[in-house]
Amino acid sequence: MTLRRSVLATLAAFALAAPAFAQDFPTRPVKLVVPFGPGTTTDIISRVFAEALAKPLGQPVVVENKSGAGGNIGADLVAKAQPDGYTIVMGTVGTHAINPGLYRKMPYDALKDFAPIGFAGYTPTLLVVAANSPLKSLKDLQAQAQAAKGGVSFASAGNGTSGHLAGELLKARLGGEMVHVPYKEGGLAMSDVMAGQVQFMFYHPAAVVPQIKAGKLRALGVSSAKRSAAAPDVPTVSEQGFGEFDLVAWFMLYAPAATPAPVLAKLRDAVNQAVANPEVKAKLAAQGLEVPALKPDELAAFGRVEIAKWSELVKRSGAQVD
Repeated sequence: MTLRRSVLATLAAFALAAPAFAQDFPTRPVKLVVPFGPGTTTDIISRVFAEALAKPLGQPVVVENKSGAGGNIGADLVAKAQPDGYTIVMGTVGTHAINPGLYRKMPYDALKDFAPIGFAGYTPTLLVVAANSPLKSLKDLQAQAQAAKGGVSFASAGNGTSGHLAGELLKARLGGEMVHVPYKEGGLAMSDVMAGQVQFMFYHPAAVVPQIKAGKLRALGVSSAKRSAAAPDVPTVSEQGFGEFDLVAWFMLYAPAATPAPVLAKLRDAVNQAVANPEVKAKLAAQGLEVPALKPDELAAFGRVEIAKWSELVKRSGAQVD
């Protein structure tokens, strides 16, 4: 047999086997890569889904933490993985929307290298101040930022994070002087806000709501277009008269871009079953998450809009990572 005939025969055999492969998927455990460390919000959510996806898939879903470079290391591992559905990633607003504008060199293309599977959830952030802060509203914050020498300071979990960029957008809306104070970790930032060493921060409900209930923090606003289910009494920034303001942290499951359509369909069906499960809904709600009902083609469109939105905020902030 000539080399050409051999190659054609191999391709033909693969083409015939592909539908059978997709139909049988999965026949072994699926690996869910978490691009951040154990105990993070992304890790907690991933483990909820790993457990929930196992039943509809009929195979274990094994969580593997691959942190580093703002989530880029773990996301890149999946971007370059075999596109067979056995390696997926819990992408975030960081890995798939903020980082493309934040990092000078990206190891992957957030749109072209991934196929969206399904939304794991989104959460607005709450603008919080210390419970004993004299700031009672966003108008108070605006007045202090415009009048006080040196303005006010706001904390975040680091340069280029969603909390940092939300603060930069708020600065543009309120005017005055606001100084960003980046921390290595969100919990440390929150502790200094509670102590009054930094005036405010945007942070996720799962972390701040318990402190609000304990009388250590006060919420002045919500970063999303609508109120948070985790804190329904807190008005949005937009409601308070400061223009359009709609920033949320989100989580989405992705597979490598070339994953066969029948395999993606099985993964998407499993995700749909998971988010419809009352136990899963309760666990996600405990993390302050809500799950929007978006179709596969809408997921891709959502990604393009988010990259454009966050890239503009990154540019405005001046944040850049080599």
